[in-house]
Amino acid sequence: MEAVKLDGFDRKLLRALQQDGRQSHVALAQAVHLSPSQCARRLAALEAAGIITGYGARLDAKALGLGVVALVAVRLDRQQASADAAFRRAVAKLPAVTECLMVTGDSDYLLRVLAPDLEAFSALLQSALLALPGVVGVRSSLVLETVKPAVALPLSEEAPARRAR
Repeated sequence: MEAVKLDGFDRKLLRALQQDGRQSHVALAQAVHLSPSQCARRLAALEAAGIITGYGARLDAKALGLGVVALVAVRLDRQQASADAAFRRAVAKLPAVTECLMVTGDSDYLLRVLAPDLEAFSALLQSALLALPGVVGVRSSLVLETVKPAVALPLSEEAPARRAR
């Protein structure tokens, strides 16, 4: 992966966007002490470099009726050579799975799953998650409280960013 050099203005732009992605170029430029045209050029360069991968809105899961958040550790049958690819394709089709991470340790994957209630989560676990290709075991933990939501990435002053593949 090729390193992308980020200067102080780039990091300020990225921090400001992570706080409020709806800012106009003018407001963003004022916040980071650049002209609007300089700001627009830098944003275009950050997008082209793959540092900014998209824009979106953060939604409140509870307000949308998704009151149960669970972390589900999944173990796959490593005897099946095709299990991993089939699992990835199948899990990508499940809207309730909002994140899928390949991990080290006792499990192969960690899933973040949202459901309206415990009954719906149980049904999803039984009918969908346990039926995924290659799954030989799951262990779930219910999230009681989100102490620090995943919102912004830490932007180190020293380390260069890495270009996305």
